[in-house]
This record gives sequence, C-alpha cells and structure tokens, in this order.
Amino acid sequence: MTAPHLFDSHMHTPLCGHATGHPREYAQAALDAGLAGIVFTDHIPMPAWYDAPWRMRLDQLAEYVDMVQETRAEFAGRLTVGMGLEADFHPGTERFVEEVLAAHDWDYVIGSVHYIGAWGFDNPAFVDEYERRDLGSLYRHYYALIEGAARSGLFDAIGHLDLPKKFGHRDPDAHRTGSAALRTLDTIAALGLSLDYNTAGERKPVQEAYPSPDLLAAAAQRGIPLVLGSDAHKPQEVGFQFAAAARRIREAGEASCITWEGYELRTRR
Repeated sequence: MTAPHLFDSHMHTPLCGHATGHPREYAQAALDAGLAGIVFTDHIPMPAWYDAPWRMRLDQLAEYVDMVQETRAEFAGRLTVGMGLEADFHPGTERFVEEVLAAHDWDYVIGSVHYIGAWGFDNPAFVDEYERRDLGSLYRHYYALIEGAARSGLFDAIGHLDLPKKFGHRDPDAHRTGSAALRTLDTIAALGLSLDYNTAGERKPVQEAYPSPDLLAAAAQRGIPLVLGSDAHKPQEVGFQFAAAARRIREAGEASCITWEGYELRTRR
C-alpha cells in the first residue's frame, strides 16, 4: 500500500498507441494502491509529421477529454482525477502545442523532450544510435532543449529530466560544476517550474528514477518542487515504487513533494 496523501501525476491511455487499459482501470489501480488522486497526462497531439505512432491524433483529443471526465465522474468522492497532458518540446512546433493547450482547461502540463533532431532517443528501436554519439555532446544538446522547454512558458513541470540515461548511457558531466544539467536546474528554479519525479526509470535498463539521486539533491538545493509520477502505460504501473520515491524526496533535505491539485500555475500561458 502507498501513503494515502500521494498522487500519481503522470500516466497515459491507449489513445497514445503504446499503452493499455481504460482510464477507469488506472483509477481503480490507484484506489487499490491507496493513492489520493491521479492526473492523466497522455501524449499531446502533434503535427502529423512528428512521432505519429506514439501519441493520440488531434481528432482524438475530444475522445481523450471525454474519457477522463467520465472517469472523474465515476470515481467522484473516492479519488481525485485530473486531466492533463505530456506535451513535447520540439523546436518549430511551439505554436501547434500552444493551440492544443488553449483548447481545454488542463489541470497540469508536463513538458518533455523525446527527440534530439530527428532521433527518438528513448525509443528502443533506435538505441543503436547511441554508439555513434559522443555522450557529453549528446547531453549538452539535450539540456539545451530542456532549457528551451522551460523558457517556452508552455509547461508546469519538466518531464523525466535525465531521460537519455534510459538505456544506461549516463551523462559523463552531470555533476561537474557548471555542467549543462546543473545550469538547466538553475533555469528551472529561476522560472518557478517543477520537476516530474518519474519512477518509470526503475522499470528501464538504467534501473533508476528520473532524476538521479545527485540531480534530485541538486534540485532540492535550488528549491525546485517535485511532482510524483509513475509514467504508467498500463494499470499495474500506477503508483510504481511511490513509497520509496517519497522517502528519497524527503531525504533530499530541502526537497518538497507537491501534487498538481490546487497548484498555482505560475508559468504556463
């Protein structure tokens, strides 16, 4: 059982094309895990040329809203259910994303980077590309994109901060003074954003949550709030390793764990 005050603020639906289970199954799993609430954050529709197999289409957005609202009504009084999106930051698509975000009153929007140029670096089908990349340069490019996401004003939180480590390819410069990772945390703190504390990494080859313990400590030192999320793509993953995650956040000292509910959005337009 998970502590009853915790929320799972990062989860998907079958509309993204790579998740299973109806939203009501995720909600029931949250109740079974002892959670207080959830927010659905499925992958935002994007232009048709971008990452089409891995996200809902624009013509499915109304269906997504209906499914979440129906689930909210079904579980009213038992579980708080929010409606959000995991929105991609990819230079050149900002206006499209802004239009989608303006279409509904979203409770919570995560800003994530899944592509470096044309390379979907977290897709297992393309993992061999890491062999052709210098990791230091890769991470510098990645964190420049994360800073762009933070400065865009489109998002409430930054998703899975150190995602390129997913398959075990760690940032060689992450903890050096003035590193791209630490500069990015400075930017996130200055702009008042939160970080998605994402336990999905513990289900991946790296076997470590995003962000890493050292980056969690650095975020805590900067007063950046953490929002727990399992990144669930099936009901069994809801609340994954949350008790341990909440303990790690507490042990980070200055870190605070917040929920999306009642969160005063200070950055998103």
